[in-house]
Amino acid sequence: MSAPSPASALRRALGDDRALDVLIALAAFALMIIDVPGLAAADNSLTGATVPPVLAAGSATLLLRRRWPWIPYLAALLFLGWLHQLTLIQFALYSLGRFRGRRTAVVSTVLYVAVACGLYYVPGWIGHRAETLSSFLSIVVPIGVLSAAVGVATYRQDLVREVEALQAVQAERASVARDVHDMVGRELTMLAVTAEVRARRAVGGPHEQDFDSLAATARRAHLMLNEIIVTRADERRATPGLEGLPSLAAETRRAGTPVRLDVASGAYGVSPLRQAAVYRVVQECLTNAVKHARGEEVEVAIDVRGGELVVRVRNRLSSAVPSAAPVSSGTGTFSMRERVESMGGALRTRRTATTYEVEATLPSGTP
Repeated sequence: MSAPSPASALRRALGDDRALDVLIALAAFALMIIDVPGLAAADNSLTGATVPPVLAAGSATLLLRRRWPWIPYLAALLFLGWLHQLTLIQFALYSLGRFRGRRTAVVSTVLYVAVACGLYYVPGWIGHRAETLSSFLSIVVPIGVLSAAVGVATYRQDLVREVEALQAVQAERASVARDVHDMVGRELTMLAVTAEVRARRAVGGPHEQDFDSLAATARRAHLMLNEIIVTRADERRATPGLEGLPSLAAETRRAGTPVRLDVASGAYGVSPLRQAAVYRVVQECLTNAVKHARGEEVEVAIDVRGGELVVRVRNRLSSAVPSAAPVSSGTGTFSMRERVESMGGALRTRRTATTYEVEATLPSGTP
């Protein structure tokens, strides 16, 4: 049996994403360390012994590239001006495009080029700089544009995979729903027919009404099954986004549960896929609040903070209702968590003696 490779051992120890971040940081450090003699000669504030620790510290910022990609970007700009180092900026621009999308990539690339242009005119900034600004930018611009573009392309591929995964889940649910409809519906039909036959045989007897009632109950159950399966399986209608939340809140108010809705203006800039996920989370939370905390006000707050889309739904627990969690532990909570986690987010619930809170956090995909 062969021994595991260092990369596979690292993945098992840290997880796929974290192991990839470590490998990228090591790759950036290795590429920069090649230029240590040149750095020591060009920058008299560092010696050959002090350059490697400084480069290692800069490379380590790439470990934060998923959650805080601006940190390695700012470190890369510092390295550009201080050590004349272009390697780290490539990884930083890729990370911004990869985890924050096109608009952030464009803004960060333009800022990087502007900083490089400014540094070009700093007296004595670089020992062997290009003869003209255009020849200097012929190196700087392609580095930034290509790195950011590759990151944006990867970001778009992730969105496509998310959509495909959601479609696969929806198709599987529709398939299960059809199976349930066919099997359970057949049994209910048989039950209704059998009850009707027994009712005819028992005409005038003491159990005639019992069989009639049983047949009527089976028919109602079959009708409810049809309505639920058809409604739940019909995914052709687009899920509303944030613009559908006011009407959803109004429906909840009509059901006797007050709703206070607070949506930050920046939240409307997220993608339709994320807006649909937010709508489903809020819809499930309001449904469960109506069931388990009827009459108590529900606070819905949606905001974008630090590159994250945060959805918080909070309600008080009614003292007149037994202490049951407002969000059930059934398929509703599971569906919410599955939808949020499929988009790289997390869903948490918090319960106190008087309140219950659901918080969903998703990458916003905006600057």
